[in-house]
Amino acid sequence: MKIIKFAAIDIGSNAVRLLFTNVIEKDGESYLRKSSLIRVPIRLGADTFTSNNISIEKEEKMVKTMIAFRKLMDVHEIESYRACATSAMREAKNGTQLIQRIKKEADIQIDLITGKEEANIIFSNKHTTFLDPKKNYLYVDVGGGSTEITLFSGGIAHFSCSFDVGTIKILKNCVPPNEFIRIKECLLDICSSKDNIELIGSGGNINKLFKYASPRKERVLSYHELKEIHSLFSSMSYDQLMINYDMNPDRADVIIPAATIFLSIMEWANSDVIQIPKIGVSDGIIHQLYQQYSSPKVMA
Repeated sequence: MKIIKFAAIDIGSNAVRLLFTNVIEKDGESYLRKSSLIRVPIRLGADTFTSNNISIEKEEKMVKTMIAFRKLMDVHEIESYRACATSAMREAKNGTQLIQRIKKEADIQIDLITGKEEANIIFSNKHTTFLDPKKNYLYVDVGGGSTEITLFSGGIAHFSCSFDVGTIKILKNCVPPNEFIRIKECLLDICSSKDNIELIGSGGNINKLFKYASPRKERVLSYHELKEIHSLFSSMSYDQLMINYDMNPDRADVIIPAATIFLSIMEWANSDVIQIPKIGVSDGIIHQLYQQYSSPKVMA
């Protein structure tokens, strides 16, 4: 038996995550087992989406976080890592400057990725391998700064697009004009000829919505169930959500915008069901790292 350790850093608009995963190789088979997850709610998007810059305060928090992540990765003795930053870092005028500082002070290289690259990373976790080829699926990842949508039909991705709508952008009134209309028109166009479309949802918010809406083990929510929990949460204050549902402060203010986005997409896609597998950018990065590790090396 052989154990290989990998780390993935996901720098999102709402939080920064460090995932450690052990890959166990035995008798020609490989098994991925998550070791630990560290989440730091820096919320870069609150700066970027309102001022186009990351503030000095949050820049310092980012550098300190990355230094801590570097030390943790050293202690874990990982084989390799990858750090990816999405819309908040990508859209900040001083994002590249911060990346250079982190490389110098924390010795962590950060890759700025597009919305399409983000979707490709998530797909690399091979969840799509288990899709029913006879069904139509709409993969939806809702982040703080963007929403990624991909249509699967016959087991193949036929359409993929990133939209400039996210939970923090809704919170800060930074969604570009007509962006929701663009999503609606797009979905009406690509879904009109498809029957019985099921959504596949990813992101921290949809996982929390599932947790609060359904006690069952099957990770599926109906449109009606999601609408009910959205209505319930909308009737509560920010304080009530934190106290009654044990939500972190950085979750309590974005969970309603997230539910709104998912409900809108379900309605426009004429979908009654959303599957909620435990997948995300960090999981996809780990799969990519292991793929690179296990691929035959080509001699120069």
